[in-house]
Amino acid sequence: MRDLLRESRRPHRVREHPYAPWFAVGAVCIGAFMGQLDASIVTLAFPALEREFGASLAAVQWVSLGYLLVLVALLAGAGRLADVAGRKLVYLYGFVVFTVASAACGLAPSLAVLVACRLVQAAGAAMLQANSVALVVSSVPRARMRAGLGMQAAAQALGLALGPALGGVLVATAGWRWVFWINVPVGCAAVVAGRYLLPRTRQRGRGGRFDWQGLILLAASTSALLLAASVISGLELPSWSVPVLLAGAAGAAIGFWRWEARAPSALIDTALLRDRVVAAGLAGALGGYLVLFGPLVSIPQVLVAGGTGELVAGLVLTALPGGFAASALIGDRLLPRAWGDRRRCVVGAVAAAAGCALLAADPAAEGWAVAGLALTGAGLGLFVPANNTVVMAAVPERVSATAGGMVNMARGIGTALGIAAVTLALHLAGAPTRRAPTPPRPSWRPWRCWPPSPLRAGWCGRGPAPTLVAHDERAKGRSA
Repeated sequence: MRDLLRESRRPHRVREHPYAPWFAVGAVCIGAFMGQLDASIVTLAFPALEREFGASLAAVQWVSLGYLLVLVALLAGAGRLADVAGRKLVYLYGFVVFTVASAACGLAPSLAVLVACRLVQAAGAAMLQANSVALVVSSVPRARMRAGLGMQAAAQALGLALGPALGGVLVATAGWRWVFWINVPVGCAAVVAGRYLLPRTRQRGRGGRFDWQGLILLAASTSALLLAASVISGLELPSWSVPVLLAGAAGAAIGFWRWEARAPSALIDTALLRDRVVAAGLAGALGGYLVLFGPLVSIPQVLVAGGTGELVAGLVLTALPGGFAASALIGDRLLPRAWGDRRRCVVGAVAAAAGCALLAADPAAEGWAVAGLALTGAGLGLFVPANNTVVMAAVPERVSATAGGMVNMARGIGTALGIAAVTLALHLAGAPTRRAPTPPRPSWRPWRCWPPSPLRAGWCGRGPAPTLVAHDERAKGRSA
């Protein structure tokens, strides 16, 4: 039992290998790839989920928003826990939780159950993401930090790049459940790789009482704000709930900030936020992921509503993360070595803004959308690694997981705001909704869903099974 609560050593051959730091970075990249693959692939399932459950976009978006709320609430706490208990230990257990919850998402019989499973999945993702940046920083030499973080960003971008195309293929062929089941084999491989390739934690932070009050206030503030945006976007709640939710969000946010300033073991290290470099970097992380995930949600909705197939929409959307991945991988070589991280941030932000302006001109035109998405992704591919390097270089290693959790928390808030803002914009623009009633379904039997196929569609909640129809027809023939 004690072995399950301790970090295992790497094999001697791995530990002494000259490329040992890059083996560790590679193991972290599996998690980075998996997290972003899941984030981008789910957005392609939104139209299918609307049709499957007869729900509005405002309701279906909570498959992502619920996930993001839990992720944002737990990231800083998971980072602090990892600094004390061990980053490798928390990282590996995060993979286990994420993988098991992904399998459960694929078996969900209703939208409510799917959202609940996504909340558990987000808890595992928080344990992963809070440690990913810190594990890279503690594994590679200080002089190669930007290169290591660039590889991690490239892995994230690769997951984002494959997500839309893979999501389009899976939704159009095997069904939306495979959007979640695809995580299972990747997660199993990542647990094995992490056990043998990741180093143990050398410098640990001090323990302390977990900040439950801060966690509750943060979750209340973000949940109320996004729920208010969802009501405005068409979620069926009374209209008077909007001002109540907004007032609650403001009150919880003020309470959270005041509590964190005096809490003995705060969820967020306010001392780090007093550093202008760290504060500006966190704001940049929030803005960058808001820009990244806004198009990931809006473009599939616009294209599919215009008659484009989900597979083609996924291929078009690949231009955004594809540009991100290419820029993150080769941008460091193309730009002058004399350029510092701050200059790289400025150049990347300007390029991303230009891509958004190009995209806004005519997002429904596939060729125009590809050009705008590619330029936006290329700008973000320059901005994100440089911005992460600026933040992590400004904090001591003993709180690196805490700082990494804050970076990823800022990303999660930006992602949630991007999804909510796009949903609100589509609603205000009068985008068509998909709320056609679903046909009656037989009792749901999860063991009938494996392996999924069109012939078993009815048992997974997509209409009556062919075998039942055939049986009924034979019965009618005998009675005639």
